[in-house]
Amino acid sequence: MRNDKDNLIVNKSFEFALKIIAFSEEIRQINRFEMASQIFRCGTSIGANIREAQNAESKVDLFINLKLQLKKLMRFSIG
Repeated sequence: MRNDKDNLIVNKSFEFALKIIAFSEEIRQINRFEMASQIFRCGTSIGANIREAQNAESKVDLFINLKLQLKKLMRFSIG
């Protein structure tokens, strides 16, 4: 059994998701519902995808999945 409590990537993605949830709620309060929904989906999917990457068939699959998630995060953070 994995111990995700000591996993830095899992912890950081969880903290990020909590911040995204709070931010999307702020956006929703100014009646930008579609934008809030998209921000919510993008920000919270990163943690789910990291968990999926941890169950990869091989180390190559793991690194490919993590690299894709990093690209998604960078696109969200910058763009």
